[in-house]
Amino acid sequence: MKRPLIILAVFIVTSFGYSQDSTGDETEIYMLRDYTSERISSYDRSGANDDGNWQNKVQPGETRTIGDVEGPGIFKHIWFTIATNEENHLKKIVLRMYWDGEETPSVEAPIGDFFGLGLGRYFLYESKFLSIGSQKALNASFPMPFRKSAKVTITNEGESPIGAFYYNIDWEKHKSLPQDIGYFHAQYRQSQPTKGWTSDWKLNGDPKINNKQNVNGEDNYVIIEAKGKGQFIGVTQSILQNQGDWWGEGDEMIFIDGDKNPTITGTGSEDYYLGAWCYGNCGINPFGSSTPTFAYSEYGNPKNGNDDTGSEWMVYRFHSESPIVFNKSIKMTIEHGHANHRSDNFFTVGYWYQTEPHAEFPKLPVVEDRIPRIINTDGPTRGRN
Repeated sequence: MKRPLIILAVFIVTSFGYSQDSTGDETEIYMLRDYTSERISSYDRSGANDDGNWQNKVQPGETRTIGDVEGPGIFKHIWFTIATNEENHLKKIVLRMYWDGEETPSVEAPIGDFFGLGLGRYFLYESKFLSIGSQKALNASFPMPFRKSAKVTITNEGESPIGAFYYNIDWEKHKSLPQDIGYFHAQYRQSQPTKGWTSDWKLNGDPKINNKQNVNGEDNYVIIEAKGKGQFIGVTQSILQNQGDWWGEGDEMIFIDGDKNPTITGTGSEDYYLGAWCYGNCGINPFGSSTPTFAYSEYGNPKNGNDDTGSEWMVYRFHSESPIVFNKSIKMTIEHGHANHRSDNFFTVGYWYQTEPHAEFPKLPVVEDRIPRIINTDGPTRGRN
């Protein structure tokens, strides 16, 4: 007599799960959805083939609205590609997004950094939320819900017109959205260079470096600092080394809901980004002389330098398995070297969801300061190998 009741209970729970999911994010793909499929696109409205607006270039200093739609809705996929001869245009074009008529953007970053290209050059990789396809195709698939409206702009802070800007933003228009949604946020930060506490060192493992203590995150690099209720979902980080030896001795330290000491502390930068052993540059490399890159769904190291000054890196981590929840505030930080002894160049974008309104973002650095360049910070210039 009990078996049918158990089966019925399982059926009710499963069916209830589907009925609660009005966004379609968790349902099986064969389950029918209740929204209209929409697209914001640069296609030529005349029926000709000027799809990227070649005849209407984005001039230097111009901000252009490429999307302004009414909700309720959810952005599901963004695709951009850019035609321009402007050097470092990935650092000079700024992407912004505004939800529900807000005056300050919830997304603000150089367009390359938003897609993980923080050193201003294209390379191919694929992750769960971001990917770069051949050739120069910028893709993002973070779900971005909004109740009333969504606006997307680009600003050309370069010296030359953008010859053409192609885009497709695929989104769903819903009758309503759940009450407990968070709004998508992305914030750019940089430190060029990070301020190491000493340049008098030869190796990361020098005793005065290795024995330095940092228990409260003093002088850590800040990835995001947010107020409200929400959840942190990940970060892309690009590094240009000003010094030799391994850049990634720093621990992540995450402060949640006003904690004075870190709520969460890690064991090293490559450990936070779910790699290990300096990505092959610790002298422990089972692959021999080659150091492979990798780009997985939730984490990756698709750009791998060496240990010398001028080495270029990109790493990323997403917390899809368990977003880091905060009820009042979060401060996501990472050391630049153990106890912050290194002075490299960091460029990051942190991604999270939260209730509105959001705290004020730090002012975006002027375009000249965003261009990656090697800076003389003294210290070693070569790696160990």
